[in-house]
Amino acid sequence: MHFLRELWDNVQEFIVKVGAVTLFFGRVLMQLPRALLRPSLVIEQVHNTGALSLVIIMTCGLFVGMVLGLTGYDLLQRFGSEEALGTAGALAVVKELGPVVTALLFAGRAGTALASEIGLMRATDQLTAMEMMAVDPMRRVVAPRFVGGIIAMPLLTVIFIAIGIFGVQLVGVQQFKVDAASFWSQMRSSVGLDDVMEGVIKGCVFGVACSLIAVYEGYNATPTAEGVGRATTRTVVISAVLTLILDYLLTAIML
Repeated sequence: MHFLRELWDNVQEFIVKVGAVTLFFGRVLMQLPRALLRPSLVIEQVHNTGALSLVIIMTCGLFVGMVLGLTGYDLLQRFGSEEALGTAGALAVVKELGPVVTALLFAGRAGTALASEIGLMRATDQLTAMEMMAVDPMRRVVAPRFVGGIIAMPLLTVIFIAIGIFGVQLVGVQQFKVDAASFWSQMRSSVGLDDVMEGVIKGCVFGVACSLIAVYEGYNATPTAEGVGRATTRTVVISAVLTLILDYLLTAIML
């Protein structure tokens, strides 16, 4: 009986949380047109969430592609199909690994930065001071960061995909001497625009989800050092789980 009561309480808490995030999302959407009237704020946030994440995105993209080249070559060699490494590697990076790994890295680097920054503004009463000066924090603080994350995430996804394919080529062609002409020709003939668009669409959806969770947790963080830390932790955990759930749903729909 105690277990059922606890389970019911958790279900109720989950439903309330989903409703609160949905209402918060609606408030952010209402402020987007006004936030876009100040493009300098949006550009600054694109730089903070996108440009400052390039190093980790490119590094991880390269090594993910190289590992994929190693495992892919080992698998395809057993069937005598080493020339198909380009197709297998490109499809894996474009459709799945690119957007998913980029979203996880985005949540760990940019998402935590957004949540902690807004959370500290809440803890130091900066958001309250804005409200007292008739400045809407949703328009001045939350909306530009949300838009910046949405813009940066697809761009980071494309960069990750390009570097990942280069990593596959580096291992397959340079290390294992797979024929370069076969590698690239089979990739071009097998990977179509629909596959690329699937990866980009996933990147956009993951960008909306991760950015929304980050700004929501930061804006509603308990105004203490411990509260900001918990909000940052929740941002990473929820963003990672939500990314994997959305990846499954989007893959099932697009198939």
